[in-house]
Amino acid sequence: MMYRRAFVTGLGAVLAAPLAAQAQQGKVPRIGWLNPGSSAVFQRERKAFDEGLRDLGWIEGRNIVVERRYAEGAFGTLPALCAELIQLKVDAIVAAGANNVVQAVREATSTIPIVMVIALDPVGQGIISSLSRPGGNVTGLTWDADPHITGKYLELLREAVRGMSRVGAIIDSGLPGIQVYRKAAEDAARRLRLTLDHAEVGEPTDYDAAFAEIARRRVQAVFIYGSRFSRRYLPHIVQTAAKHRLPDIYIFKEAVEAGGLMSYGVDVMDLHRRAAIYVDRILKGAQPRYLPVEQPTKFDLVINLKTAKALGLTIPPSLLLRADQVIE
Repeated sequence: MMYRRAFVTGLGAVLAAPLAAQAQQGKVPRIGWLNPGSSAVFQRERKAFDEGLRDLGWIEGRNIVVERRYAEGAFGTLPALCAELIQLKVDAIVAAGANNVVQAVREATSTIPIVMVIALDPVGQGIISSLSRPGGNVTGLTWDADPHITGKYLELLREAVRGMSRVGAIIDSGLPGIQVYRKAAEDAARRLRLTLDHAEVGEPTDYDAAFAEIARRRVQAVFIYGSRFSRRYLPHIVQTAAKHRLPDIYIFKEAVEAGGLMSYGVDVMDLHRRAAIYVDRILKGAQPRYLPVEQPTKFDLVINLKTAKALGLTIPPSLLLRADQVIE
């Protein structure tokens, strides 16, 4: 936050000239916003991005236009939505989703700057050449620092659930890049001497069957990977975990607010606010290939004590002391 304030403060004088020039020329920048979900579910992300723009002097309807498109969970429509934004001659496209959105935009254009927001392992997936020098028309932010972060979720569950030896994991097999995270989780499970049982989902309706499958294997807790539709169906996923009385951990703190046991991850709203900084730099002439991709440095641990009590769990004080937020 200190970095962002310093950046904004130093930007005041720089902004005046470009905005005055645009007013004289009658040209207002046009930004594309592409999200795989629905506008109803992703309102907070949209507002966070808008706040980021306003902090930098960009006011929608006054000196910038944002063309928003939502796939409403129909991922097959992403290419058509990309084509719409390209036809509108946008100056940049914000890929406000995981790798499937980034790749859809990247396949649609190699010239329009693309700002990714929550990409997974973009170097390993071939989206960019390197974090310091992306090398193409894509830059922005990653969701995590390294795929091996998946091991942290298993460690946290083992601390919360005494004597845990078998853990389940529900994974969206169709999410680009997710298999790297699965392998990292399997490696961590071997290191921690845990048995890890995966259940795959390919559609939102698969979660009920996936929970039933890992429950039959008598797992003692469950890790829910991020997916193409986990945010949209988060309340149902949390309720299903509770139905099976499984201690659960997620990447989104919204899951804990909805009744899940724990979450560990970055502030997704802050990522969307920071995406506005990339848009601002691009509108001022910066080339994506030279804009380093930003990785998060802080991950928040959130614990729901009410849920722990319902599950008959006593969270160790050592774990509570490390929590950034405790819901009682």
